[in-house]
Amino acid sequence: MKNNSEIDKEISIIAKALKELGHTTRLRIFKRVVRAGYQGIAVGQLQQQLDIPNSTLSHHISSLVSAGLLSQRREGRTLFCVAEYQQLETVITFLQDECCADEK
Repeated sequence: MKNNSEIDKEISIIAKALKELGHTTRLRIFKRVVRAGYQGIAVGQLQQQLDIPNSTLSHHISSLVSAGLLSQRREGRTLFCVAEYQQLETVITFLQDECCADEK
């Protein structure tokens, strides 16, 4: 069983992820990266598909990375965004974990 400190830390992590996903542009970016699968998607391709200015896209990607929802990898000159599926699963599990627990 988790102590209050562990619970508070978990809630803070989940709250940050939900905050970042609460922005429409970031949610669009995240959904597109999730759709790309485990290999991720090149930032240039993401920018082109979503029609988001490069500087704006970089800002939003940075926010998603800081929340642990995305990671990036470089292959040569190409930068890829990859969804952190474990973090996504953690958020979903947290939200579902106590579903109907008090129901009799």
